[in-house]
Amino acid sequence: MNKAIEQQKIEDVVIVGSGPAGYTAALYASRADLKPLMIEGFLWGGLLQETTDVENYPGFPEGIQGPELMQKMRDQAERFGTRFITDNATKVELSHDGGLHRVYVGDDVHVARTVILSMGAKHRKLGVPGEEELSARGISFCATCDAAFFRDRRIAVIGGGDSAMEEAIFLSKFGSSVTVVHRRDEFRASQIMIDRAREIEHLDFLTPYTVERFEAGEHGALSKVVLAHAETGEQKELEVDGVFIAIGHEPSSELVQGQVETDENGYVLTAGKSTRTNLEGVFAAGDVVDHIYRQAVTAAGSGTQAALDAEWYLRDRPPDPNEHWAADPAKIEAAAEEAAARSA
Repeated sequence: MNKAIEQQKIEDVVIVGSGPAGYTAALYASRADLKPLMIEGFLWGGLLQETTDVENYPGFPEGIQGPELMQKMRDQAERFGTRFITDNATKVELSHDGGLHRVYVGDDVHVARTVILSMGAKHRKLGVPGEEELSARGISFCATCDAAFFRDRRIAVIGGGDSAMEEAIFLSKFGSSVTVVHRRDEFRASQIMIDRAREIEHLDFLTPYTVERFEAGEHGALSKVVLAHAETGEQKELEVDGVFIAIGHEPSSELVQGQVETDENGYVLTAGKSTRTNLEGVFAAGDVVDHIYRQAVTAAGSGTQAALDAEWYLRDRPPDPNEHWAADPAKIEAAAEEAAARSA
């Protein structure tokens, strides 16, 4: 083993990223006496920090603000011993032979027996004027999260894939009208999704138009989308109360690209229903893995799995659910040291 590493503290678990997956993983790892170190990011809390009312997370019948929910999750993990670095990981070096992993924050290096990747994903954005300013003031990226706020309102959906059609169909249950805006006459969505959308009486299509800008009304909330015809450039104004941008997500997996296996879109691949990646001692949870559900509650569930997978890996034996709640720190340390010695 490298002498520099011998003189440095070796963490049992380092969690890269935060959000519901990361904080839940930290909570479970802390309760298993693994004393996790979380590099939560400068903008900690993930996409829920950009969300206002969260009404579909279990346990909060009156709803809760996204930032408040993240603070509660963070506080709970901290209560059981999680340590935090509120900065961004700048480089990750993952062992390909079951050895120790290194996570860098600037010039500081943190050596770990296991790493949990929970960097999440980010919404693809249009990059047009008004998009940032009116986010959460009429512009949303999640119909499941925000549809109820636009009941009997005029809604537009930007996009042309299956996700856009799913959002539009779901939003049609709430809005007085739904208009799907797409930059081409042809949609990328599957025909069955297009057919389902066309069957809805108050759901219309507006093509081929691109978004030029979003404009606020007199109360500071979104009131208008300015569009441009994709071929002629002719402008058109669409008065709306809400816009849902559904042009996809981008997993925040840049740090580990080329180290762990990912799919063609950059989502980290895991084995079966576990959180195990193709590298020993490296686990992944939340939206950096999940491109289907992308909900806070499913992310939290996968964070639980990642912590349990890491704990079982450190114990170096088949999982025994009965032992999870009676963690033996000496046994965990001995198993981890043995695994590290074999890889040296």
